[in-house]
Amino acid sequence: MDVEKSSLCNCVVNFLLEENYLLTAFELLHELLDDGRDDQAIRLKNFFSDSSQFPPDQISRFNSLRVADPQSLLQEKEAIEEKLAISEYELRLAQEDILKFKTELQKKAESPVTELRESNASVNNGPQYQRQKTDVSFSDLGPLKDNERRDLNCAVKEYLLIAGYRLTAMTFFEEVTDQNLDVWQNSPACVPDALRHYYYQYLSSTTEAAEEKISMLRKNESLLEKNEKLNHEKLCLVKNKDMAEGQISALNKSLESLKKDLKDKENLVQDLKQSLEHQRKELNDCRAEVTALKMHIEGSRLGRNMVATDVDHVQSLSLEKYKEEVKSLQMELEILRSNIANAPDYIVSVQAGKESVQMEEKVVVMDEEKSIIQHPVDAITRVVEEADQSLAADDNLITPKEVSEEYSVNPSNGSTALTNGESVSKQNVEPSASTILHLTREDHTAETASEKRGLQTIQILADALPKIVPYVLINHREELLPLIMCAIERHPESSTRDSLTHTLFNLIKRPDHQQRRIIMDACVSLAQNVGEMRTETELLPQCWEQINHTYEERRLLVAQSCGELAEFVRPEIRDSLILSIVQQLIEDSATVVREAAVHNLALLLPLFPNMDKYFKVEELMFQLVCDPSGVVVETTLKELVPAVIKWGHKLDHVLRVLLSHILSSAERCPPLSGVEGSVESHLRVLGERERWNVDVLLRMLLEMLPSVHQKAIEMSPFSSDPETTGTIFSTPFLELYAGGHVQLPAFEWLHVDCMPDLIELACLLPPKEDTLRNRITRFLLAVSEHYGDSYLTHILLPIFLVAIGEDALLTYFPSESHSKIEGLMPRTAVAKRLATMCILPLLLAGVLGAPSKHEQLVEYLRKLLVEGVGNQSTKCNAEIIDAVRFLCTFEVHHGMIFNILWEMVVSSNIDMKINAANLLKVIVPYIDAKVASTHILPALVTLGSDQNLSVKYASIVAFGAVAQHFKNDMVCILFPLL
Repeated sequence: MDVEKSSLCNCVVNFLLEENYLLTAFELLHELLDDGRDDQAIRLKNFFSDSSQFPPDQISRFNSLRVADPQSLLQEKEAIEEKLAISEYELRLAQEDILKFKTELQKKAESPVTELRESNASVNNGPQYQRQKTDVSFSDLGPLKDNERRDLNCAVKEYLLIAGYRLTAMTFFEEVTDQNLDVWQNSPACVPDALRHYYYQYLSSTTEAAEEKISMLRKNESLLEKNEKLNHEKLCLVKNKDMAEGQISALNKSLESLKKDLKDKENLVQDLKQSLEHQRKELNDCRAEVTALKMHIEGSRLGRNMVATDVDHVQSLSLEKYKEEVKSLQMELEILRSNIANAPDYIVSVQAGKESVQMEEKVVVMDEEKSIIQHPVDAITRVVEEADQSLAADDNLITPKEVSEEYSVNPSNGSTALTNGESVSKQNVEPSASTILHLTREDHTAETASEKRGLQTIQILADALPKIVPYVLINHREELLPLIMCAIERHPESSTRDSLTHTLFNLIKRPDHQQRRIIMDACVSLAQNVGEMRTETELLPQCWEQINHTYEERRLLVAQSCGELAEFVRPEIRDSLILSIVQQLIEDSATVVREAAVHNLALLLPLFPNMDKYFKVEELMFQLVCDPSGVVVETTLKELVPAVIKWGHKLDHVLRVLLSHILSSAERCPPLSGVEGSVESHLRVLGERERWNVDVLLRMLLEMLPSVHQKAIEMSPFSSDPETTGTIFSTPFLELYAGGHVQLPAFEWLHVDCMPDLIELACLLPPKEDTLRNRITRFLLAVSEHYGDSYLTHILLPIFLVAIGEDALLTYFPSESHSKIEGLMPRTAVAKRLATMCILPLLLAGVLGAPSKHEQLVEYLRKLLVEGVGNQSTKCNAEIIDAVRFLCTFEVHHGMIFNILWEMVVSSNIDMKINAANLLKVIVPYIDAKVASTHILPALVTLGSDQNLSVKYASIVAFGAVAQHFKNDMVCILFPLL
């Protein structure tokens, strides 16, 4: 309990001092000293003995004033006042005790007080835990609210009374003038022995929890304010919605009326078309009647002389044709007879009443009024029908009988007579028929028995395989695959096939790469054999069941199977069920599963029947590009992104979405500073996730640059410019483009849309984001490599010069693009500082850092560091030095920078020397020990020997950076030379 008393006393002391209750604190100091609790009075002693708080001359002046009063009168007055105050206070205490007892009695009647016992037990059992808790000062929690101060005042007064510090309690009662301490309002903080309860509550919580609760309260207040604003906006939107609905209803009514009018007009048009067609038909009929009448008239003139000769000629032609038909009929009957004799499965018997078939024909009758000769041959049709019926008869109803057929053709006029009687004796036919029937039955019986045995074997195999598989060694289970595949392929029952397919997918608990390959090959072979329908109903459901399996190897098997099985299902299943499986696997927690899903999605895209799911696939692509795993990102960039572009042919849309994602990832981060109008308020504090997203999206932009360049070449008129063969956009081509003679959206996307967005992104990145700035620089260098030196000089360089606030010629830009490029010019002082801080590093390293711009880079750096030193402010100097520091991250520029540094070191300008020392300090992390000993240290020794103190101080800071970065003796040996 000593620890508890000490802690509570310390809390009271802190509260009195922070709330400036000095009289009460002073009285408490004396009572603590009287009780012998010197260890708890240390802070009060130090406070009241502090000469800055209580000057000695002021205390002595107060003492001198006190001597002037009569001592005896003062003592008597004080004694009387003290007795009176004690009496009044005891009266108040008695009243307060009565109220407290009433409150306690009421609370005990409601529920037993157990919290105090639990708190005492926790304190007794864990004194060491108390010492580990850190105090949370009131300043950390913000200023005290009025209700909090009133509750704490009452709790402190109660503690002073319980601890026996009555004089201190009286002083505290008189010092708190804005509150009646005898009356404690009924609130959650009003509990018996309140200060101890507060202390126990503090011990049972953490600093983080308290801070979180306070932050939640503040956030709650802000959310309430936002809620009010949103409600107001909601009311406005509702009003606008009502107005819009009214307009829509009016438009719908007008639309309905227009539709009705349109429908009436369409009906009228149809009626007119029908009437026109009817009139045309009547006209054609009239023309046909006229033509027929003319022909009839002409025919009647010639018909009288030609009637007799025409009849004889027609009869002779009809008889010759009839003979040919009879011969062909005889040949068909011979073929049918041979087929019947040689049939392996049956013998055709002809009933006795149908043995003789006579072919009848109607005699050609010449009518005097008609010139048409008819030849209906009913017998031929009847013979063919009977032959078909005999060939389709059941085998069991056929018995060997005498087969004889006679065919006679008797023309009615007697001009031609054909009688062909053929008979097959019963003795010659019957032995061959019985032999064939016997062989047929034997073959049929053998085939049926073989099929039964095969089904029985498959059934036995299907029943035995699930029992055999668990007892086969894992490394040898793939040897069972042929049996499993045979049983799945041939078993007649679908439930058994499903069970065997489940066994196939679960053959090995955690299959490795080689085992998965074997299982996948088996699934592909099975899909080839069973066809599309069974692949969809038997194999794909097994894939779906394995999506959420516990082991990632099984989920990986599903991911690797989807792309290969897609070829053996219907096209509409590929972009529905299989795409859903791949989409779920993309959300998997295992990296290898997501990587396999990316690979198989790239294989799946060419098999889609249409482009309906393009935007869904594009969304999945961007999700995978921003995946937290580098392996998944690499696979997406190398396989999926090219596949989506090749499949969708929407490169422009992908580029627009990509730039939008890059900017939004940076813009949603909080600003570096909350002070509006400052440079830091424009910069963003990127979290780990946002930094990763921007980095991989910039990588994606770099990977897509060859496709953008190729499309620009394909859509450009290179035939007019022989120099632009392949990959370089020459000056004549740019002149043609600037004149507005050709429209090149694919070519101008890079400098009209992409570069302004990258400049906007660069202005959001603080100076420490070297990785992202380095990624943008590499993209700019790749642009100069693909598009050539002319594009770099006349297009890219002017854009960045304008962006940092310098003048540039826009001769090679179309006139309609000038306003957008000139809009990149910084207008305010903050914008100019921001451009120097964020865009100047890209200009130096990404544009002028190209190999063809080496001399121009040297001139520009000399202009910044040597010639323009006197015209720049200190802040601008720091930003320029940081830009040169970023340029030093590329080792190829080190020699050039050291040459310029030596010019600055040996210069007579003090500011230039100081800038040289500062520049040497910041480039130390980007060089090795050899370069430091041969270039950095000699320059610093030269600067350290300068007579100017500012130069010396700057060189000392640079020496410290060298000593901190390099620990070997070779570098540090030159330090005494300073």
